[in-house]
Amino acid sequence: MSCNTIRRWFRTLGLCEVVSVLLLGQAVSFILALLNFTSSLTANLGANSPVTLAFFGYLALTLVHGSILLYQRHELIIPWYWYALLAFFDVQGNYLFNSAYYFSSITSVALLDCWTVGWVILFTWIFLGTKYSLLQFLGAALCGVGLCLVLLSDAGVGGGGGSNPLLGDMLVIVATLFFALSNVGEEFCVKKNCSLEVLAMLGVFGMFFSVIEIVIFERKNLEAVTWSTELILTFVGFTVGFFIFYSMTPLMLKTSGSTLYNLSLLTADMWAVIIRIFFYQQQVDWLYYISFSIVGVGLFIYSKSEKNLNPSLESDKGNPNPRYQLVHEQGIETLGASP
Repeated sequence: MSCNTIRRWFRTLGLCEVVSVLLLGQAVSFILALLNFTSSLTANLGANSPVTLAFFGYLALTLVHGSILLYQRHELIIPWYWYALLAFFDVQGNYLFNSAYYFSSITSVALLDCWTVGWVILFTWIFLGTKYSLLQFLGAALCGVGLCLVLLSDAGVGGGGGSNPLLGDMLVIVATLFFALSNVGEEFCVKKNCSLEVLAMLGVFGMFFSVIEIVIFERKNLEAVTWSTELILTFVGFTVGFFIFYSMTPLMLKTSGSTLYNLSLLTADMWAVIIRIFFYQQQVDWLYYISFSIVGVGLFIYSKSEKNLNPSLESDKGNPNPRYQLVHEQGIETLGASP
């Protein structure tokens, strides 16, 4: 086989593009694992305040991306109420998901988190017109199988059933619904608009809804917290990780879509195992390595078959896709009506 033939073969497969998307997804997944680990540390240190943690993350998004947005004197392309709805979904998802750990086992929460992928597939098909192939469903199924294997292996570590397993499981399922709505909405926004506006407005409205929920749900918990240097550093670490995670998410959504994004996040539970090894010197079962390999194969199959199936902002004739054009026209009308 000649060198030219090999180069043509690699270009046809688009391996570099696929690998770069997979690596980006795993970077985001690893940061998510760090966020979950930091969140558990704050709980162990006596701070039962998931919304407060998220508030500082939204504050960081607002200060950085919002300042750049103001400096550029950037006018909103998408109406503000779309961003308010997006932030509402995101805040509720974070609150419900973190609250579920107090009622159900870690294993149950992680397993039910897979529901996000199903919701995303449904919503992208309904609202964005995304088409899925059999190979993509096969890749998604392999990712689910790989995660189930690692959860079965980790069942002993995950703890018991929790104080109220049914309530905890319901909280996770509702949280995945909110996360899916947030991810699909953010995918739409970043493909229609620049990521800077999306992140800045998500930060602003995320802060707004977080403050409301802190006053309603967490005020007494915060009053009972004994603050220490270690706890403050944990909050700072979570805020930095939150900012990096949310800043990288639009890039992942823009290049691969919300379905592959959520499939990539399934490996966060596996990265959490590696974190446990370094921080707690825990032993890892051999099944983890097999599980990670299965998920990796599933992600590769999905991302490779996704290449030619992503919905475009334009139709085949070069005209704007009406599904995307609708919100754009509403945004222009809103801007035109503003003083």
